[in-house]
Amino acid sequence: MSKQILPVADQAQVRAYARRLTLKYPRELSVALGLHGLAAVAGLAVPWLLGGLVEGVQEGTGADVTGVSLGIGGFLAAQAVLVRFAVYASSRLGEKVLAELRQEFVGRVLGLPLSTVERAGSGDLITRTSRDVDSLSRTVRHAVPETLIAMVTCVITVGALLLVGPLLALPSLLAVPILWVSTRWYLKRARDGYLRESAAYADMTDGLAETVSGARAVEAMGLQERRHRRTDTDISRSWAAERYTLGLRTVWFPTVELGYVIPIVATLVIGGMFYIEDWVSLAQVTAATLYVQQLIDPLDRLLMWIDELQVGGASMARLLGVAEVPDDREPGPGVPDGEELEADDVRYAYREGHDVLHGIDLVVEPGERLAMVGPSGAGKSTLGRLLAGIHGPRTGAVTVGGTSLVELPLDDLRGHVALVTQEHHIFRGTLRENVLIARPEADEAQVRAALEAVDAWGWVDALPEGLDTVVGSGGESISAAQAQQTALARLVLADPHTLVLDEATSLIDPRAARHLERSLAAVLEGRTVIAIAHRLYTAHDADRVAVVENGRISELGSHDELVAAGGSYAALWSSWHGAAK
Repeated sequence: MSKQILPVADQAQVRAYARRLTLKYPRELSVALGLHGLAAVAGLAVPWLLGGLVEGVQEGTGADVTGVSLGIGGFLAAQAVLVRFAVYASSRLGEKVLAELRQEFVGRVLGLPLSTVERAGSGDLITRTSRDVDSLSRTVRHAVPETLIAMVTCVITVGALLLVGPLLALPSLLAVPILWVSTRWYLKRARDGYLRESAAYADMTDGLAETVSGARAVEAMGLQERRHRRTDTDISRSWAAERYTLGLRTVWFPTVELGYVIPIVATLVIGGMFYIEDWVSLAQVTAATLYVQQLIDPLDRLLMWIDELQVGGASMARLLGVAEVPDDREPGPGVPDGEELEADDVRYAYREGHDVLHGIDLVVEPGERLAMVGPSGAGKSTLGRLLAGIHGPRTGAVTVGGTSLVELPLDDLRGHVALVTQEHHIFRGTLRENVLIARPEADEAQVRAALEAVDAWGWVDALPEGLDTVVGSGGESISAAQAQQTALARLVLADPHTLVLDEATSLIDPRAARHLERSLAAVLEGRTVIAIAHRLYTAHDADRVAVVENGRISELGSHDELVAAGGSYAALWSSWHGAAK
C-alpha cells in the first residue's frame, strides 16, 4: 500500500468552502431559486383545481370540466416553461462553480511542495485529479441543482398543504421520525465510507501504475506472482469498501420508501375521518392527498441526491485537502552572493531513522562540470535532488552563494538551479508551446536556438507543421528520445546558472547522446553542470568526478587522477571502457 501523504479536509472546511463558492454568485443563485419556486407554485394549482372538481361532482352542483381541464393544461404548460429556464439557470450556475473549483484545484496541485510531489503515491494523485474531479463534477452539475429544486418544491408544497387545512398536514408527520432517524443513521456513516472507498481505489490505481510502468523489471525479476497478490489485495480492499457503502444504501433506501407510503395512507384514512366529522371538506381531503402524493417526488429526489452529495463531499474533502499540505520551505531574507554550490555535512532520509546520505561534503565552483557516478541505489539521484533544491536535507545545509536553497523563493531558486531527469512530459499543444513553458516570452529565434543546441531542430523542421505541429495526447507522435530533447531544450531556454542532469540523455542513442552532450557543453559554457551519469564518457569529459557509494562520496577528482589512483572509479572505467570497445 502506498503511503498516504496528501491530507483530507474535514467536514467544516468542506461546508465553509461550498458555502463560499455558492454565495459568490448571489444573483445567479437568486434567479435559479426564484424560477424553481415559480415552477413549483405553478404545479400546486393542479391539486387545488382537482379538489374543487371532485367536491362539485360530490355535491351535485355541477362543474366546468372544460374550464378545469384548460386551467390544468395552462398551469402544466407554464410549469414546463419555468422548469426549462430554471434548469438552464441552475446548470449555468453549476458550470461556473465547477470551473472555479477546477481552476483552484489545479492551482493547489501546481503549488504543492516539490518534495511532496516527489514522495506522494502516484495512485493518490491520479485518483484525486481524475476520479475525484469527475465525482465532484457530477455532484455540481446534477446533485446540487436537483437538491435545490427539491428543497424549494418541498417547502412550497408543504406550505400549500398547510393552507388547504392544517389538520390534514398532521398525518404527514407520521413519516418524519422514520425519515429523520434513518437519514441520520446513514449520514453518520456514509462520508467515512466513501472516503475509504476513494482511498482504496487510489491504492489499486497506484499498484496497477507501478506494475505497468515497471513491467520489464517485473518480468526480469520474476515478480509476477507478487504483483498479482498485490493487485488481488488492492481489489479485495476496494471491493470491501464499496460493499460497505452499498450495504448502507440497501438499508436506507427501503426504509425511506416505507416513509413515503405512510403519509398517503394516513392522509386518506385520517382525512376521511375528519370529513365524516365535518371538520374538513371533500375538496380539502382530495387536495391534501394529492399534495402529499406530489410531495413524494421532490422528497425522494432530495434524499436520493443526498447520497450523491456524500460522494461529492468526500471528493471535495480530498481535493481541498491538497491545500492543507504544509510548505516544505520558508523563504528567507538571504540573497545569494555568487553561484558557488555547497553541500555541508548533508544527511537525508526518506524514512525516519534510515539515512540514505551520510555526511556529504561537496563544493561545486561556478562554471565547473561535475559528473557523479556510482552503482544503482548509491544515492546519486537523491543527492542531485538536494543540490537542485527539490528536497531539504535532514541535517546540514545545501547553499548557493551562501544562501540555503530551501530558503529561496521557487522562482528565484529555478533561476539558480534547475533539474532535468530522465522522466519527462509532453503536454497537449504545439511543440512551440511545449518549449516555451520554460520562458513564455522567448521569440522564435530563441526557441530555434534552444532546439538546435540539443540537436533537435532537424526532426522538428521535418514535422508536418514544424514548431506549430500539435504533439502530446492525440497529436503527432514523437519518440521518447525526442521528448527528452524537448525537455533539454526547455532547460536551455530557461538558462539557469546551475544545471543538474539526472541521466537526462539516457533514452538517446549513445553516439548521438555524446554528440548532444558536447553540443550542450558548448552552449552552456560558463554554466555549472552536475551530471548524474551511467555512461562514463560523461565523466571523462567532466572537470571533476564524484564517486558515490553507500550514500557517501568515496572518491573525488579529475578523470585522470581517479584512474591513476586505482580505486573504485578506475575499476569502473576499466570495465566500462573495455565493454565499450
